[in-house]
Amino acid sequence: MTTTIAPSAPLTAADRCDRCGAQAYLRVELMSGGELLFCAHHAREHGDKLKEIASNVVDETHKLNSDAPMAAKAPETE
Repeated sequence: MTTTIAPSAPLTAADRCDRCGAQAYLRVELMSGGELLFCAHHAREHGDKLKEIASNVVDETHKLNSDAPMAAKAPETE
């Protein structure tokens, strides 16, 4: 039997950490089914345990170090 798993959708600003509600940068797909979302802080804090129970991990913490501007600057008015 072959099982095909669709790739996970990228995390967005609407995805929130299950521990604290901050923006999630890590999706942990569990061997038992379901998923957990974590901010970078809680992903590091619980990393060892998560590795034991994860079937797949989507890590997008690289977005935290992006050179992209955080917000577009509003044009100046006179």
